[in-house]
Amino acid sequence: MRATDIPTLLLLLFLTSSCSMIEVHPYDTVVSGEKDINKKNIARIEASLEGKSSFRFAVISDTQRWYDETEDAVKAINGRNDIDFVIHCGDQADFGLTDEFMLMRDILDRLNVPYVCTIGNHDCLGTGKDVFRELYGPTNFFFTVADMRFVCMNTNALEYDYSEPVPDFNFMQSQLDNMPDNVGRTVFIMHAAPGSDVFNNNVESVFEYYTTLFPGLQFYLYGHTHALTVEETSYNGVHYCRYQCPNIKKRVYLLFTVGENGYEYEAVEF
Repeated sequence: MRATDIPTLLLLLFLTSSCSMIEVHPYDTVVSGEKDINKKNIARIEASLEGKSSFRFAVISDTQRWYDETEDAVKAINGRNDIDFVIHCGDQADFGLTDEFMLMRDILDRLNVPYVCTIGNHDCLGTGKDVFRELYGPTNFFFTVADMRFVCMNTNALEYDYSEPVPDFNFMQSQLDNMPDNVGRTVFIMHAAPGSDVFNNNVESVFEYYTTLFPGLQFYLYGHTHALTVEETSYNGVHYCRYQCPNIKKRVYLLFTVGENGYEYEAVEF
């Protein structure tokens, strides 16, 4: 071997031995494993409950950082046989990191029932918006169970700086224009409620007015402030409720039982 070959050989040895030490950037958008989860799980929810007039679903929110508690919530929900699906009201990630999303997804994938996720304000940090779309799909979406339409919306306006409409009234109008005749009740799912610090409160009254135009508005479901609150309210002559799901650290999930003549709500400790 020539002496001039030694530096090249040493460099190759270093690169070979240290490749396991090289990490991708935490804000990359390279997602491995399951993707497009909301679309897949909505199909499962609608198919499994087709023709049913009653159903039950659980709600969790703000699981960022609290992986052990989220695992316990999954175990608690799996320990029952009467829950049809789960809704996550946002903030899976704390800093919008790809690894945060994938770790939380892998925990939620252990649920025995399908789940859907809305986007939270912490999910929007860094490249989190792109990772969320890769994993879950559009940030505004909907599904229908029995006669109840679930309208799931991105309400984290503070994180978008008007780069796109948040909340998206075009999406809401499209929902109204194409509402099936069999829908008699509506639920709105979001992360940040009207009046909160990340909602675009310049349009708060417009948003609330729009929601009252939907058939049989029942309630809002949201998270964000990490507290459990229940509020009855009226707007535009429509009476409905607001349910705020606490963060998972509180070790509580919400449980809704829907029947033909109404619904019941319960806060379940685990």
